[in-house]
Amino acid sequence: MVKGKRWARVLTGLVVLTMVSAACGGDDTDGNNAGDGGVSGSLNISGSSTVEPITSLVAEKFRIANPDVTEIAVDGPGTSDGFELFCNGETDLSDASRPIDEEEVAACSENGIEPIELEVALDALSIIGNPANTISCLNFGDLYALFGPESQGVNNWSDANALAEEVGGNGGFPDQALTIVAPGDESGTYGSFIDIVGTDDVAEERKVDEDLAGDLRPDYQISADDNVIVDNAAGTEGGLGFVGFAFAENAGDTIKAFEVDGGDGCVTPSADAVIDGSYPLGRSLYIYVNPQKLEENPALQPFVDFYLSDEGLASVEESEYISLPDDRIQATRDAWESSMA
Repeated sequence: MVKGKRWARVLTGLVVLTMVSAACGGDDTDGNNAGDGGVSGSLNISGSSTVEPITSLVAEKFRIANPDVTEIAVDGPGTSDGFELFCNGETDLSDASRPIDEEEVAACSENGIEPIELEVALDALSIIGNPANTISCLNFGDLYALFGPESQGVNNWSDANALAEEVGGNGGFPDQALTIVAPGDESGTYGSFIDIVGTDDVAEERKVDEDLAGDLRPDYQISADDNVIVDNAAGTEGGLGFVGFAFAENAGDTIKAFEVDGGDGCVTPSADAVIDGSYPLGRSLYIYVNPQKLEENPALQPFVDFYLSDEGLASVEESEYISLPDDRIQATRDAWESSMA
């Protein structure tokens, strides 16, 4: 249940029905124009709210270049919900802010779907709070003490100090009401947070009840809308949450994006820090293509061709995300070309 910030408001959020054009040519994925305007059909895309702004912008460009495709639906309920639809054969393409997991691969396989994974962008998962917050940097121990399963019932920042000290955090949290609004378990951002911060590993080491150990605390406000997450951080002095980089960037000075220490010192989320690996909450963003739909839907291959063209991938930075280095862009294009062989 997670949605996007500025773009959700502009594009109406849940299901964005865009009258779109036909696609670009099949092989010109490294050029600026991938279409001949002769493609028909429609597309159904769902998945990550983090990736949704990029895909929506690609779809808008595709529409302008190719006025004959009837419609493209772009929806952002969350990576996990998107994969469920995708593996049931209900969507052509799935946006994802984490790699597909083994259970989802198995679910796809049951329906004869072998997903084509394409890395399209980078992201700095951003921990956000109110600008008035006196804390500037959080390490992984701090994040466990605030978000982990043992923090259930902690309603004041300072109440997390003792747990933070036990798990290697810096603590020093202010005596201030703690109001967390963040993604839920349908979100790839939620899964990325757990995987990167390692909250499940810490919980296992501390012998936390196994029903809780693999999750975050169950008592915060879950939002399907990144707008709500950002607004909580901006408007509540003790607000706390986490979102994709673009949403934090778009919020500007209305929120604080905390520095994060993954063991090598405090680092501010930024494009350079993600690319050089110094920001510890960096991650990849993906699209997944259903190869069965390539045979059934004449608009799908041209759309992916366009997505991976220079013009399509320019949408990454235009959406305030982080472009892949050139060698990884080429690796994605090579993977797509190989899947067509």
